[in-house]
Amino acid sequence: MSEQFLEVDRLRAELLENINKVDRSSKTTQDDSISGQDVLTRIEGVVLDIVTSLSKEEAPVLVLQNRSSWSNISFDSAVGLQMSSDISVVTLRSDCASSVSRFALILKVLSTIYKLVQSNSYATKRDIYYNDTQLFRSQKTVDAIVDDISCMLRVPRRNLHVLATSKGFISGDLCYLEEDGTRIDCSSSSTAVPVSSNVCGIRNILSSAKFVLIVEKDATFQRLLDDDFCTKLSPCIMITGKGVPDVNSRLMVRKLWDTLHVPIFALVDGDPHGIEIMCIYKYGSVNMSFEAHNLTVPSVLWLGLLPSDIERLRVPQEALIPLTPRDKSKLQSLKSRPYLACQPEWKTEMEIMERLNHKAEIQSLASIAPDFLTRVYLPNKLRYGGWV
Repeated sequence: MSEQFLEVDRLRAELLENINKVDRSSKTTQDDSISGQDVLTRIEGVVLDIVTSLSKEEAPVLVLQNRSSWSNISFDSAVGLQMSSDISVVTLRSDCASSVSRFALILKVLSTIYKLVQSNSYATKRDIYYNDTQLFRSQKTVDAIVDDISCMLRVPRRNLHVLATSKGFISGDLCYLEEDGTRIDCSSSSTAVPVSSNVCGIRNILSSAKFVLIVEKDATFQRLLDDDFCTKLSPCIMITGKGVPDVNSRLMVRKLWDTLHVPIFALVDGDPHGIEIMCIYKYGSVNMSFEAHNLTVPSVLWLGLLPSDIERLRVPQEALIPLTPRDKSKLQSLKSRPYLACQPEWKTEMEIMERLNHKAEIQSLASIAPDFLTRVYLPNKLRYGGWV
């Protein structure tokens, strides 16, 4: 077993040796430093500005950071994509037909958040939506407004006492306590545990895991569970965000990294979509760049499925899928991202994909042998360091 993890152990030793050398001063401690009273004070400041405008017979406005523009993003290899200090903003006017509705909805959600923080109670974004479905009209409206408020107040969403229902799952050598004292054991080989809706409240993490494996798709995650992967290659932890990860899945990966200091590997499809999902875990997303310090894990390593693996393993042609125009456009977009400058091996892999003009899902490895993924591919990758 020790030989099986020789390269992973070497990588872990390097991480532990360098952990104190890395400048983590940029890591925010917002969750600890921002109190409930701080949140209330910031909300009261917003309301006071509105009242002041009304007293002057002026139309109140709300100024929001533009969370969707790459022009507002800077890149730091130790943090990922983060919101610049000098950014463009969006102004919502209460006297403008195009923005008055969103202006009112933000005030409505601000009122709800104020009551939650004041009473030290919590609600999910879904709870807020169902409190007035006709007003909000869609769950996405509430989701976007909560994130806008979080960014506007410069307060992590958890401090707003607004939680999100998790879609991710986790399994492996891991036990911890939820904030309410519930003990969670993720070691069952046949079933996975939903990722907590309150990751920041998790404490007393116990694990002997040598690495964490991020799995892009639920189908692959379930296959690894069925093949008893965590037992055969234990101790390890597997987590999936079931595609594009939600905030809780990203928070959980970050929590495991901060606590365990073990290698974090990503197993994604060998296609542009899989690469982008991996980049979200590693470097973050534009929309959530204002919380990059809490969400990104820049040490994530690309374990597979690499385009070079497709070529090296001679995956049968019938198991491959031609790149679509949309795939090619996504590849070009990825190659232009600021983080590719510090990932030359990733760029090489993307160029191989372009040359092959094909992509492959992880399931394509089954065309070589039904259990090739768990019996050959992953063990050899972890044994010999087949990651970039």
